[in-house]
Amino acid sequence: MLHPEIESLDREAMKALQARKLAALGERLAASPAWREHFAQAGMHPRDLAAPDGLAHAPTLEKADLRARYPFPLLTVEPARVARFFATSGTTGLPVLFGFTADDLRLLTRQVARQVYCCGVRPGDRVYQGFGYGLWMGGPAHERAIEAVGATCFPVGPGRSELVIEWLRDLAWNVATVSPLFLAHLVRAARERGIDPKKDWRLRTAVVGGQAVSRAFRDQLEGEFPAGFTVRNNYGTTESGGPNLGATCPHSHERDEMHLINEDTVLTEVLDPKTLQPVAPGEIGEIVVTTLDKEASPVVRWRTRDLTRLGERPYDCACGRRGMPTIGRIIGRSDDMLKVRGVLVFPSQIEDVIAGTPGTVKDAWQIYVDTVDGAPNSMTVAIECERTQEGARPDLAAAVARGLAGRLGLKVPVECHPHGTLPRYEAKAQRVLLKERRP
Repeated sequence: MLHPEIESLDREAMKALQARKLAALGERLAASPAWREHFAQAGMHPRDLAAPDGLAHAPTLEKADLRARYPFPLLTVEPARVARFFATSGTTGLPVLFGFTADDLRLLTRQVARQVYCCGVRPGDRVYQGFGYGLWMGGPAHERAIEAVGATCFPVGPGRSELVIEWLRDLAWNVATVSPLFLAHLVRAARERGIDPKKDWRLRTAVVGGQAVSRAFRDQLEGEFPAGFTVRNNYGTTESGGPNLGATCPHSHERDEMHLINEDTVLTEVLDPKTLQPVAPGEIGEIVVTTLDKEASPVVRWRTRDLTRLGERPYDCACGRRGMPTIGRIIGRSDDMLKVRGVLVFPSQIEDVIAGTPGTVKDAWQIYVDTVDGAPNSMTVAIECERTQEGARPDLAAAVARGLAGRLGLKVPVECHPHGTLPRYEAKAQRVLLKERRP
């Protein structure tokens, strides 16, 4: 543990710490007219967060609430105190800006350092930092964290794959922080240039984030490297203050789970997306976060729309982090969850089937959904074949269709496209494409 004084707390001690910080957060928000107005919508005042049930009754926060307060939504410090702004991806509409004071940046460094240490980064490691820079926070956050744990950072960022595959060999990088989709691209590009990741690279661990992938995809990726190589999941959002929520220890890795590793500074609820009531262990819910320590741009009950399964035994990991519950991998989004002909479909289920079918490109696929009056009516899955499988495209489509029928209980048309025709993504992939038609 990087911070044993916090990471070894039991659940009751963690909840007591959270309660104290919630009361302090309510006092800070009480000074903000915008936050008082937001709480008033639920007949509350920010100071009500100090009550035992205050958070459970507090209003949730969604992207529309932030965009209505453009350009600096719910900023709780003077703009002159903001050291840096980061932004959401802005895949729909304008990006939302979040401010960070100098103390917020120090908090972010501590949070992500704890996260990457949990995932196995150690002093002296040589780390290829492949998350993005600019307004996006993945790159700067991981760069600071890598340096904070005493590892050596090579902040190349995404792209420049021809250079990266050479440096992975020549500079003997043994850790990568990177999107899983870009790592898969690097493996493919290396093999095309005659570089064998199993023999020529020295990677021991990849800390992946920015995009949820299935267990099958992870297993396929791990199989491209020498025995013992692991793909460790991490998870966070810009709204939560960074890539600071989930991290995988060796024990949770085997269960395909992550610890909510910064529960002392970001309180996380896993709630039923319809009722907003807590789910039981083993059940699927939406991640809802409250930032306890952030000075600029805090959030209270931010609905991430990310769906996960609360661990079967969330407070009983052998690593000793019993105050930091475990969750499963992100299985999709509540706004991407599809109900087709009465059957619930998650994109991760489709990825599982594609990743488990030899001859398909694991990081190139789409779901085309026909909607009627905004509701899913039917869907088609588009896949891509490896270069060596061009002549087997009908067989690949049929194999994936059989797999989907067995997994979903639905007959789903499958299109198999030539290699290189479907989009690639360095970070968040847009898998579900909606097509509106009239009944």
